Amino acid sequence: MYLVKTPQFIQNLFPNYTWRIPSQEKVLYLTFDDGPIPQVTPWVLEQLQAFQAKATFFCVGDNIRKYPDVFDQVVRKGHAVGNHTFNHINGWQTENISYFHNVRHCANMVHSVLFRPPYGRLKPKQAQFLQRHYRIVMWDVLSGDFDPKLSEEQCLANVINNAENGSIVVFHDSLKAEDKLRYALPRVLEHFAEQGFTFGKLNEQELAVSQVRVSA
Repeated sequence: MYLVKTPQFIQNLFPNYTWRIPSQEKVLYLTFDDGPIPQVTPWVLEQLQAFQAKATFFCVGDNIRKYPDVFDQVVRKGHAVGNHTFNHINGWQTENISYFHNVRHCANMVHSVLFRPPYGRLKPKQAQFLQRHYRIVMWDVLSGDFDPKLSEEQCLANVINNAENGSIVVFHDSLKAEDKLRYALPRVLEHFAEQGFTFGKLNEQELAVSQVRVSA
């Protein structure tokens, strides 16, 4: 069970998380979780380049270890990178100290304060500690590309019907999501480009300023 569009009341419950980037401009923030991997990530980069789009890749540290050249390609293309733990672990099922060490291990590889917890799952104590050191980035729209029960067409519709100015949209550059991603991503880029949208990457400094305002 998951929500394609994160309700406003949930966003309000966790104001120190970043759910979207409020904007009057037509801009979307596409994000890609679970990579980098050679089978999918380079293709994603090609699609983005075709539309002069920037994006943010929340990387699994062990994949960076295995495929450093693919990670370097993401960075060289000018995209933002973030931390998705070293082993893609579930915060609800992990003891706090072990979770923090896993996050730090990945942080030493991505050199970014952007952090997205796998499955969006954090215990309160984990969140309390991590938000002192990282910018916790969630999402406004979930494509559902990871869902084996979802059709390619529905995955595309999830994004087209729910994304709006400033939305943070989640895709996955993973083998599990590959088929739906290859169908949906170029169509999402084409659809929103035709509507006059641009595609931006998340900016650590801007999120830092935003979080200070929320906490004040």
